[in-house]
Amino acid sequence: MVNGGSPLADDAEARELPRGEAAHSALLGSQAVNPFGDLHTLQHLSALFARAMRGVFEPQLRREVRVWAEPLAVERFASYRNERPDTLAAWQPLRMAPTPGQALMVIDGKFVLELLDNFFGGAGEVHGPLPNEFSPAAEAMIARLADTLVKPLQRAWEPLTRMTFTPGRAEGNVALISGFDAEDPVVVTRFGIASGSGKPVFLDILYPVLALKPHAPQLTGKVHARGAGVDPAWRNGLTRATMAVDFRVRAVLAETMIPLARLMTLKEGDVIPISFGAEVPVMVGDNRLGMATAGAANGRAAVKLTRFERKDEGDLQ
Repeated sequence: MVNGGSPLADDAEARELPRGEAAHSALLGSQAVNPFGDLHTLQHLSALFARAMRGVFEPQLRREVRVWAEPLAVERFASYRNERPDTLAAWQPLRMAPTPGQALMVIDGKFVLELLDNFFGGAGEVHGPLPNEFSPAAEAMIARLADTLVKPLQRAWEPLTRMTFTPGRAEGNVALISGFDAEDPVVVTRFGIASGSGKPVFLDILYPVLALKPHAPQLTGKVHARGAGVDPAWRNGLTRATMAVDFRVRAVLAETMIPLARLMTLKEGDVIPISFGAEVPVMVGDNRLGMATAGAANGRAAVKLTRFERKDEGDLQ
């Protein structure tokens, strides 16, 4: 469990990839590992996704968590596999569209089992050594987690492009994952998840460099519009400010229509006939709020609302 008192918090190690050389090394006669340079926008999109991941994991862990995006790296798929510990992990393919190819989500097996224990009402405890493969219940948890995470992942990508991610079948053995060659360069985005003073667990998403090449100009930009993650405090402040705006409300006691020719010949002393109805319209700007009857209240002229004008949402646009 991702908190100070869980087994994971006691023995998990914050992994740091030796990324400085991996991002620029290349084999003789092969393509460069990182053809992009600095991927400023992808780092920004990862930060948006990290912010949204809190809403996914806090209900499952039943406590407040911190989620952040680590600095991304570009390396060959074989190097990434060699750097991972030789323990059970969920390798979850994510088919990308319209870009051809697939991303790969990698989740520590122990974290999966802790989420499963929480799901069935436990405290997120995992006893004994990790198994060699996932149980059907754990596989269902991985599929559920993938289905939940792809939604905020797609929203995080919206400032750049409309990218869809479709989860495939997760495997506990990376050798069973197709579509990734050992020499393929991949962009590694890593997300830390922690609570309290406990050590974090990590969730990785790998993007094939080839799949990202169509978006290279946007991915390397230093400035990008913010996505659809709205700060609740900002939204609440905006709501309070909006609700404090004053509107002029008027009751139209009488009105009539006269021809333009007569209007142009009006002079002081002329009489304009009008007729009073039982009810008068109450206006807000150019829109009718409803109908009311004229009278007095507390010694002042007033109107009493008798009915509201019903409008469809489209009429107010």
